[in-house]
Order: sequence, then C-alpha cells, then structure tokens
Amino acid sequence: MTDRQDSADKQPTRHVSRRGLLLGTGGFIGGGLVGAAATYAAAPTRAAIAPDAIQPAVTVSPGIANTKVTVSEPYGTQKLPYYGPRQAGVDTPMQAHGIFIGLNLNADTDGDRIAAMMRLLTDDAARLTQGRGALADLDEELAAAPARLTITFGFGAEIFSRTNSALKPSWLKPLPEYSIDQLDPKYTGGDLLIQIQGDDAISVAHARRMLLKDARAFASVAWTQTGFTHARASHPDDTTTRNLFGQVDGSANPTRGSDTAERIVWGVGSGDGRGTKDLRPWIENGTSVVIRRIAMDLDEWDELDRLMQEDVMGRKLGSGAPLTGSKEHDEPDFDAVGPAGFPVISDISHIRRARTSDSDEAMFRRSFNYDDPPTTSESAVHGQTRVSASGLIFVAFQCDVEQQYVPIQNRLAESDHLNLWTIPIGSAVFAIPPGCQEGGFIGEELFA
Repeated sequence: MTDRQDSADKQPTRHVSRRGLLLGTGGFIGGGLVGAAATYAAAPTRAAIAPDAIQPAVTVSPGIANTKVTVSEPYGTQKLPYYGPRQAGVDTPMQAHGIFIGLNLNADTDGDRIAAMMRLLTDDAARLTQGRGALADLDEELAAAPARLTITFGFGAEIFSRTNSALKPSWLKPLPEYSIDQLDPKYTGGDLLIQIQGDDAISVAHARRMLLKDARAFASVAWTQTGFTHARASHPDDTTTRNLFGQVDGSANPTRGSDTAERIVWGVGSGDGRGTKDLRPWIENGTSVVIRRIAMDLDEWDELDRLMQEDVMGRKLGSGAPLTGSKEHDEPDFDAVGPAGFPVISDISHIRRARTSDSDEAMFRRSFNYDDPPTTSESAVHGQTRVSASGLIFVAFQCDVEQQYVPIQNRLAESDHLNLWTIPIGSAVFAIPPGCQEGGFIGEELFA
C-alpha cells in the first residue's frame, strides 16, 4: 500500500466536514475543572537567580524509577557568537520564538544620530546574546538564559538616503503590487528592522524591551510581529518546521553552509551550476530579507479533507514528501501522471508554482507562525463564529530580491491554488548589512 493510500485510509469521505462528523450525532463532550491548592514560598534573592546559579538539567528515564539519570547542559545557557563577518539569525538553526520589529526614523535622526543609535543597539545586542544585561539594565537576570538568542538588524531605503545613498541596492524597494494582497500599513514597510529570535520567550521579550529603549530617541515603532515554531527538543535538530496548515515549511531550503546556500543567500560562488542569474551581494557578507505577513483561513481549510489539502500543496502531510515521492527531500516529478491521465502534482499546486528549473530563483526560508485571538462578530464560516485568526510570518533571505524572490512571487500570485486560503496582509523589504567585530557596530560601512 502506498503512502498516498495510507493517507486516504485515515480520512473521512471527501466533502464531509470535520465539524459535521463531530456534531452530527448531537452529542458533546464536556470537560470538568480541577482545582489545586498552592502554597507560597519566599521570593528568591538576586543571587539565587544570577547567571552562575543556573544548574544542569537532570533527566530520569520513564518507566522503572532511577534506571538512568542523564545530566546535561540546560538549553538556556547555550549561546551563539555575536561578533563576526556575518550577522547571526540568517542561516542560524531555527529557534522557537521570533519577534520582528519595524521602526520608522524620526525626522531629526540624521546620519550622525543613526550611527549613534546603531552603536547603542549593537553593544546591547552583543551583551544580551551572551547572557549579560544591557547597559544600565536593572533586570539583568532576565538576560541570564540567552537560549541561542540572536539579534539581527536590517536597513530600509531611508537609512541609505540619510547616510550613504551610493551603497543602496537597486532592489531595496517595495515589492510589486499583487492582486492577492490586502496590505495593512501596521505590518508594512519600515526604515529599520530588529529581528529577535531565541528558544526562551523571556529572554526574547527582555531583549525587545532593552533594544526599543535604545532606539526610542531615534525612531518610533511602525509594527511588531511575534511568532513561534516548534519548542526546542520537541523534534530532532534541523527538523523542518510546520506551519498551521500542518504542512512542512521550508523543505526546499538549501543546506546551511553548502555551496548552494552560499550562492543563494550571500551571492558567493557558482552554487550547483544550474543558475542563470548574475548574483552579486550588495556588500560583502550582506544579504536581503523579505517579510510577508500571510493570513491563513484555517476555518475554511479545515473543511477540506486530507487528500484535498495535499493536492493543494503538492506534498504529503505526514512525511512532507512530494506527491510523487516518499521522503521529504525527494525531488518532485512534475511530469508524472495518474491513472486518469492528469498530473499527480497539479500545475497550480503550491510546490509546482514555487519551483523553476533555474536554481538561482530560490531563497532561504525562516518563517514563524502566529496565532491571534479569533474575531467574534464580523465574519463566520457556515454561520458559525470563526475559531482562528492565524497565519505565517513568511521570512525569506536571498542575495537579490529582484532576481530571486520576485519571479517566484509573481508565479505564486498568478495561479497558486493556495491563494484561496491565504491573504498577504503585510510586506517589507530590508537590506541585511554585514556583521561587525568587537568595538565596531552594525552598519559602520555606511559611514566609512
């Protein structure tokens, strides 16, 4: 029996909604409330929660008590280097939590003030990612467990206009207008990007507060987007994350550190030799990022059966494999046809519209899910109040937005079947400057 048949066997008959199956008998399942008593303990002292007090984790295997005890370094103490030729947070292994902040420069923030702002931001970012409090941080204990915290900065066109317009890359501009877009200003544009990611929500939130305190004399917040992926250790490292449609998200990413990744993200080398673009980084060790906020209609998506969901994507839900394969990273066979003579992978499936024979038309995806409170009054599905207001913070890094990202987005906007269940509501493009060495600051090349 094939994986496709396995998938079908687990599903109800086509066109029977999950809601109908659950409520068709008129019954319901009730839940009870369980109360618990709590005792109060004295608050710990500052010394008790200082960074050097974090203890190794002790794991006891389930089953027979005390059969195996493993002592390991707690995830919170793990740090990623901050200083270096490239900024972390681009092709770094994915973390569990992400915050994306778009800032607009104040009218009086000239080149000198931009340099001062970036010095402050760089210094505090370096400290926070290494488990140290920011300068004048009164709550430094909140930074004690960085948990692979990374902080990445991106520049919009206005920063180049006020500093060094000659360095501004030609692709640094809003994406073309697409008929599928319903862009909301509160998720669109921006002069400066602060991207904060880590495995501990507290250290991520603390970093946001510290960095916004640094920036508030120079810029105002245009938008903030908060997202999540799988919790650390819930899956093996480097497992492709899933979006809230249940689909693996990022299967086509080039392997970090590979020749292909070096070319796609950083414009270095010839990649796999199948690319046709003239890819050149806007600056050595610099790249670009596109951030699209995509609302996902989960209520309508849930009305599809499993096979229909897989047909829309062109991938199997369980393994993430293309419909013509058995493993996630199998190459899809777009020429394969089924018994009725139709393509196994539809011409309008998401995977088909996103793929091209030109290997340079590619990106490195680093997306996060969001899950907002559902609306209760304005819209409904089949007369019932919506239960979700969720989506994807789609994040794509590539050397050249115009040559790599835009051709893919053009094809998706034109005839991607998935467009029936998704709406882009935010869009922003930033240039990612190189990293820096200790004593320097991010963006110092604009002032050389």
